[in-house]
Amino acid sequence: MTKSIDPEPLFRLNPNGGSGSLSDAFSSREPVSTSDQVRGRLSLENALTRLNPVRSRRQALGLLGAGTLMLGMDAAPATARGESDSDNVLTEALVLRDPDIPAAGNVGGDITIVEYFDYQCPYCRKIAPDLRQVVHDDGKVRLVLKDWPILGPISIVASRMALASKYQDKYVQAHEALIGLNSKLTEPKLREALAGAGIDVDRLNRDLIGNAKTIDAILARNDDQAKAFGFRGTPSFIVGKFRVPGALTTEEFGQAIADARKAAASK
Repeated sequence: MTKSIDPEPLFRLNPNGGSGSLSDAFSSREPVSTSDQVRGRLSLENALTRLNPVRSRRQALGLLGAGTLMLGMDAAPATARGESDSDNVLTEALVLRDPDIPAAGNVGGDITIVEYFDYQCPYCRKIAPDLRQVVHDDGKVRLVLKDWPILGPISIVASRMALASKYQDKYVQAHEALIGLNSKLTEPKLREALAGAGIDVDRLNRDLIGNAKTIDAILARNDDQAKAFGFRGTPSFIVGKFRVPGALTTEEFGQAIADARKAAASK
């Protein structure tokens, strides 16, 4: 029997069309599905406080206007990690359409799925074929893969290598090669998999050095976003403007996409 999907909106709409209670956006409810990992939640207030502790709750909530996700403008962690003061890591644009992260699927699609993942995560590996099939079969889904290497140093190495592959216009190929590895990751194994996917490893090494600042800034943004959304493990997703912690089945992905389209149409 298929369980119902109950994704958590980044913001809600009142029946009269106005913005709903922003503090409700991160209210506790049962996750769509769970793994053995702990799936926690942050309230919107706590997420904003973490990102900018000097702001009052009233000031922070006032940042969300006209239906646009803007959690924690001028986020302190981004500045501390070396990003410019103008970087607002939790704007809708950077969550759904980060210009430094290549999109897969239909880049002009009407719904965006964002996945926060780790190359060592067994659940991420397990659902990768299902997610790929859902995106292909739907035909109107834009997929954004956000490296969130939280499972150790080799995860960071893998993410940095994959992101460096984008300078060869082969990020998606690199991702498919690395997420498909089902054994313990080592640096030689990563390089072998990337070479097998058609990535020029010598150029990759140069791009890792030459673009280190940009790559590290991407990973920092992804980390800030995932933590602010209350994600405590991988995989975790944004589907449209809904937050969905945990792995989904093919059928559940389809239902989440349908719910996101319905919410978008009801604006």
